[in-house]
Amino acid sequence: MRRFIESLTSTLGAGLLVIVPVYLCVLLLLKAMQSLGALVRPLARLIPDWLPAERLLSLLLVLLVCLVVGALMRTWGGRALRDWVEHTFLEKLPGYTLFRSLTLRVAGKSDEVAWKPALAEIEEALVPAFIIEELADGRYTVFVPSVPTPLAGAVYVLTRERVHPVNIGFTQAIKAVSRWGAGCSAFVAAMEDAAPAARTTPRDVK
Repeated sequence: MRRFIESLTSTLGAGLLVIVPVYLCVLLLLKAMQSLGALVRPLARLIPDWLPAERLLSLLLVLLVCLVVGALMRTWGGRALRDWVEHTFLEKLPGYTLFRSLTLRVAGKSDEVAWKPALAEIEEALVPAFIIEELADGRYTVFVPSVPTPLAGAVYVLTRERVHPVNIGFTQAIKAVSRWGAGCSAFVAAMEDAAPAARTTPRDVK
């Protein structure tokens, strides 16, 4: 019963981590459209009544503002301002760092070493995991996701011998976890392909 409650709680928490940010984004979008309604209303009166012109123009204006902000964020000053806002405010929000890292990983725009797919030795089994960081003494901090909610799980600090990095895509690894393990054969195949190279040492090469 206790294990069931823990599983239910972790699954609920993972669901909230997905639903809440999406809900807040939609809420902010609607609020921004409402605020800009008065600004576009004179132009909306020139459009036939059968078309929801005010809402459409408000949405287009919000998207235009987002486009301009996105362009500014690509400049040196914009990046500096973004980094300051992130370190000062956003990183203090629960779950922000996790979602930012996951979003960049899925988009293929992350240069971080973290979230490298691996197979970790936990007790007598190999489990899908992600390498979060490498410690100074050579050990790894790994995140072992829960099934089928990749955003929930447990963190372990393991020796290098118990962590086997695999050369598969981050998105592919996430899909395997979210599909109750279907696709984990890619983990095993990648580990087996890397095993011969790992066993070969400079002394073995003639």
